Amino acid sequence: MIPTIPTPDELLNKGFSRGKKAADLLRDQKIPKHLKGKRIEERRVITSCQVIKDKLKSILDAVPEIEELHPFYQDYIDITVGVDDMKQSLGALNWAYGILTQLEKEYGGKIRKNPSEKATMLQKQAYGRIASVVNKIKKDLDFLDFAKANLRNMPTIDFDATTIVIAGFPNVGKSTLLRQITGADPQVANYPFTTKGIQIGHTERHWKSIQIIDTPGLLDRPVLEMNDIEMNAIVALEHLADAILFIFDGSETCGFRLDNQYNLLKQIEKIFSEIPIVYLFNKMDLVEDKEYLNQYIDNVDNTIFISAIEGEGIEKINKKIDSISKIERNIDDEDEYY
Repeated sequence: MIPTIPTPDELLNKGFSRGKKAADLLRDQKIPKHLKGKRIEERRVITSCQVIKDKLKSILDAVPEIEELHPFYQDYIDITVGVDDMKQSLGALNWAYGILTQLEKEYGGKIRKNPSEKATMLQKQAYGRIASVVNKIKKDLDFLDFAKANLRNMPTIDFDATTIVIAGFPNVGKSTLLRQITGADPQVANYPFTTKGIQIGHTERHWKSIQIIDTPGLLDRPVLEMNDIEMNAIVALEHLADAILFIFDGSETCGFRLDNQYNLLKQIEKIFSEIPIVYLFNKMDLVEDKEYLNQYIDNVDNTIFISAIEGEGIEKINKKIDSISKIERNIDDEDEYY
């Protein structure tokens, strides 16, 4: 999304170096003596400005208009680096481009109109002003370099696919479930949204693309205690989810009691009130008292007991995904799909 960002010194060195080379090419040409010095210094200034401008333009052209992006990406950029800061830095580069265009015309004209003995002085004056302009956008170049690093792993979303979001506390088995459903190999660890981002797996059922999104570290605490970044992350995911797989750890070995997990679910239901939720009770191979779980079941039809690590219950989840994807089947549940 963002190309390599040079430092001010790199921009100036490239511009001035290319300017010198362009000027040197004129030294061996047959030009009237009273014009030669002026032509050489004019070429240095114009070429230096054009080289720096070309690099700034390549950056501006490579970064898409944020308002034209899908709302998910707009929110993702805002969460990760800040949309306003991004616009401000891009605006600074555009400002520098305009000023360099003015300097190119101004000093090109001055060098042509003044006597040859003043050409070198005007060229040095122009270089000083060019350097001043480029150095003024140092913080903006630094920010764009920071943005490039932080947006490098921005997820590629298939907006035509049916999208299922996996939610729940850390260590309840979200990454394991993602691996079982899609074959993806996510990093199994608790990372905040702004550090590692979301994990995405893809699969296909009945020739229809299914996209599964895991949100590690995103829903680690009750919504009322979440900071602005976490709340913005939830809003971003709201642009994508066709359904949510909410995972309970029925064994509580994740470190969170079922009461806490249930309270989190209720808050998520409020945020995603228009999105269907499938309730998964995971790690059932570790649960002895299964009757105890009944008090946390509000929707029997949309509740599935699974052991993600053992692969138990995965086919039931797939059938739920089929119904979410509006796949019509005219075969018995026990039949094999061909």
